[in-house]
Amino acid sequence: MTVAVVLFTADLRLHDHPPLRAALRAADEVVPLFVLDPGIRAVGFDVPNRRAFLADCLADLDAGLRERGGRLVLRSGQVAREVGRIAAECGAGEVHMAAGVTRYAHRREELVRKELRERGVDLHVHDAVITALAPGAVTPAGSDHYAVFTPYFRRWSAERLRDTCPAPRTVRVPAEVRSEPLVSRDTVSGTSPGLPAGGERAGRQRFSNWKRSGLGAYEERHDDLAGDATSRLSPYLHFGALSPVELVQRARAHGGPGAEAFVRQLCWRDFHHQVLAARPGSSVSDYRTRDDRWRTRDDAAEEITAWQEGRTGYPVVDAAMRQLRHEGWMHNRARLLVASFLTKTLYVDWRIGARHFLDLLVDGDIVNNQLNWQWVAGTGTDTRPHRVLNPVVQGRRFDAQGTYVRRWVPELRDVHGKAVHEPWRLPAPERARLDYPEPLIDLADGLARFRHARGRG
Repeated sequence: MTVAVVLFTADLRLHDHPPLRAALRAADEVVPLFVLDPGIRAVGFDVPNRRAFLADCLADLDAGLRERGGRLVLRSGQVAREVGRIAAECGAGEVHMAAGVTRYAHRREELVRKELRERGVDLHVHDAVITALAPGAVTPAGSDHYAVFTPYFRRWSAERLRDTCPAPRTVRVPAEVRSEPLVSRDTVSGTSPGLPAGGERAGRQRFSNWKRSGLGAYEERHDDLAGDATSRLSPYLHFGALSPVELVQRARAHGGPGAEAFVRQLCWRDFHHQVLAARPGSSVSDYRTRDDRWRTRDDAAEEITAWQEGRTGYPVVDAAMRQLRHEGWMHNRARLLVASFLTKTLYVDWRIGARHFLDLLVDGDIVNNQLNWQWVAGTGTDTRPHRVLNPVVQGRRFDAQGTYVRRWVPELRDVHGKAVHEPWRLPAPERARLDYPEPLIDLADGLARFRHARGRG
C-alpha cells in the first residue's frame, strides 16, 4: 500500500487542488495534513480574525474529506519537522504542496525539502495553486518581473491557464495516523463582530450568489461604497478556499464588462505575487524609494490613534476605519482612501498603516497588503507616485448621498445628503449638536507638507 502526503498551506479546498490530485494519482492512500506553525504567532501574524476564519476553513476541509471517506490530519509544531514525522509514521514516499512567494513560504519549502531528503522522501511543489498564473511565468525582456501592471495584464490575459480539476470522489487516509483535535472559532476571542464565516463551501456559495446578482454590474458598481457591490471573496482567496484559476474561468464563461473587470482584479493579485516573488524585500522596504522622511509612531501618535479609531473628523475615512474594526474587512475603494489619508495627508510611514491592517483584516496577507500600501504611498509600482485622494471629493463621488458614512458613523445619521461629507460646514447650532470631532488636519496643510517632504513644493 503506497502513501503520499499533501501539505495544505494557503490552499484550503478540495475543488481544483493540483497537489491533492497528484497525490491521489501517485498513491493508494493520502494524508491530508495541515500544520499549525507557532512561528506565525511569534511574528504577530496569527491575529484573532484570521485565526477564527482559519478554524472555519479547517473544519470545512475536514468535513469535505470525511464525506469522501477521509479526514484532515492536524498537527502543531515546526512545519518541516511535523511533515517529516508524518511521512515516517505512514511510510510515505512523496509529499505534495503548493508553491508560495513570501520569504516565509520559501524558507518553509527549503526546510521541508531538507527534512524529506534526509528521510529519502520526494517533495513535489506545484505552481498556479495559490495564484492563477505562476509568478515568473511571464516576464518582460531584460527583467525578471513586470514592474507596471498594464503590460503585465496584457501578457497575463494572453496566457492559457491550466485546466481545473474536480474535487476527488474518494480520499483514503491511513487509519494509524493520528490527528490533533480541530479548533473551533468559538474558542477565539477578540474577533470582529461582523466577521464572515470561512471555508470552501461558504466561499463557493458566496461566489455563486454574487455571480448571479452582482458580477454583471461589477464594472459600473465596484467603487460604490454604499452599494457594497464587490464580491467580498478576498478572504476565501487569501486562505485558498477558492481557486483563482476556477474564478477566472467561471468569470470568463459568464462574460461581459463586469466579468472582465473582475478578472482584472484577480490579475492584480497575480501581479503583486510576481513582484514580491522577484523582490521579497519589498514586504518591509520601499519597492521604489522616494527618500521619504516619514513621520514615525512617536512623531504622530495622536493622529495615528485617531485614524485607527475612526476619529479623524473626515467622515468617509472614519466610516471605513470603523467598518474594518467591525467586519475585519473593508471596501477596496475605502482602503485606497484611508491609506492615502494616512500616508499623504498625515505623512505617516506606510508600514504603520500596513501593520494595523494586518492586525484586523481577515484577508490580510504580506503580498497584497504590503504592495497595495506601497502603491498608495507612492513607493510601490504606481506610475503616478504623487497622486493624492481627497477624502471629501472621493466621498461625494463614491458615496453620493452619504449612505455609507451614516451606516458606520452614527453620530452623523441626522445629517442629510452630501452635507454629511463636510459636517464642519453645517450651521453652528446644528454642528454643536453633533458628537463628532473637528477635522484632524486641514487637507491643504497636509498636501503642502507632503509636497514639501517629497521635494515638490
